[in-house]
Parts: sequence; structure tokens; C-alpha cells
Amino acid sequence: MTTADAPHRAAPHRAATHRDATHRAVPHRAVPQLAVVEVTRERPDQPAYHAKVQTLIGRVVRDAERGGWRATRYAAADATTSELLAATAGADAIVIVGGEDIAPHYYGGQPGYEGESRHYARADEGQIAVVRRALAEGTPLLGICRGLQIINVALGGTIVQHIGDGGIHRNAGVPIEQVLSTHGVTLLADSGLARAFGEWEIEVQSAHHQAVGALGTGLVAAALAPDGLVEGLEHESAPITGVQWHPEAPGAPSDQLPLLLASLQDQLAPVYVAA
Repeated sequence: MTTADAPHRAAPHRAATHRDATHRAVPHRAVPQLAVVEVTRERPDQPAYHAKVQTLIGRVVRDAERGGWRATRYAAADATTSELLAATAGADAIVIVGGEDIAPHYYGGQPGYEGESRHYARADEGQIAVVRRALAEGTPLLGICRGLQIINVALGGTIVQHIGDGGIHRNAGVPIEQVLSTHGVTLLADSGLARAFGEWEIEVQSAHHQAVGALGTGLVAAALAPDGLVEGLEHESAPITGVQWHPEAPGAPSDQLPLLLASLQDQLAPVYVAA
């Protein structure tokens, strides 16, 4: 099926094109800088979970470098908000990767909900500030899993605190290496995600127990799960995109992350052009 057959919504006012993610043009003036913003570099009391997170982030960095980026990692919980903003100020684009639940007070929620994880309020504050600056300055930004939720919360949206176990979005009650669940996602036809992927029905891997509630200001749904949950979102006029799934997972289709990173490059300032 093609994107012409997909469900429609009003198109966002930005371009994201489908290009061969394995053959990226190298900018002639400089190598674009990608800031990969994670929660923390240390989880000494959660070695298995931390190892899984490091595997996923490592894939982001490797694929970015193969695609022509210079990727640098930043741990939001390990710096003040002002330090994080200063460190990432020179980035041409940003990826906010997955991690723990966002502290409920940032979206008007209450603690004590089912499945609640540890919270890193400093990371929440810093990543929210990064999103808001990206919006103000037009910096291309991709959020993955928690990163999608950070985008939504930063722009005034809410979070469904627990979507329940036993559904399609994660494998509950299993070792961390088995938590990722494979399911279908529909990309809305007029979305940047559909243009980036060149199709509208894809298979993804996810591992989330929370979801987008009310969408933040300027955000629109770009992808839906079969149960109706938002699996992707975009800003109406800024180059900001979030996916709830894990394109960087080892078992995910190998082209998904390169295509998303290629879409970020397509949205860079005009100074980054093909040689």
C-alpha cells in the first residue's frame, strides 16, 4: 500500500522527505553536530536495565555517525539545566532518547500510580528546556519513547500514567531482554513520518507502559497503534517529531532509525547542503 491510501489529517507546515538512508550526502561546509540527550550515565542499582538502555543509545550514535553526523552524548540528570543548555547550544539537531517515567508534577499528574518507575526530575527539567529551545530556534529534534513524552509535556500535554499490562505495547513480567513487543503502527498519510518512511503501515518494537494523553500546543498525531494510542507526533510548524516506539532496538527493522536520522538532516539549515 502507498501513502496515498492512508488515513489523512491536515499536513504540518514542514518538509520531511523519503531518501535512501544508507547513502547520505555529506555537507560541504562542516559535519552536522547531533546532540543525543539521555537521562543518566549511571544506574548502579539497575545494571540490567542500564545495560539495555546503553545498547539502544549506542545504536543511535553508531547510525548517526554512519549517516554523516558527529554525535555527542549528554546525560541530562548529570548536569544542571543551564549546563545542559550550554553544552548542547551548538548542536544542529537533537535526539532525546528513552528512559524512566517523567515526574508527574510536570504534567499535572499524581505519584503512586501503577508501574511507576524512578524519577529523575533534573533530567526532566533539562530535557523539557531543550525541547522548548528547539521550538523557539527551529532546531530539528527527534524524541524516542520517553523523548516523545518529553516533547508532549514540554509543550503542555499530558501523560496517561499506565496503559495496563497484557496489551501490545510491551511484554510485561519478563526479563528486560524480552520486554520489547512487536506490533503494527499506522502512519497518517499527510505526516512527515509517512513521507520519511514512504509507506503508512509499518511494524515497530515498543516497550512503554505510558502514553500520550492530551496533545501539547502545536502538536498533532502522526502515527497510531491499532488500539488508538498515539505512537508518533509532530509539531505543526517546527521540525519536531516524536516516536513512541524504539527504532534503535536490535530487533527493529534496520532502516527505521537511519530514515528518521535522515529526516533530521533534511530539516537542517540551508548551510548544510550536498557537496
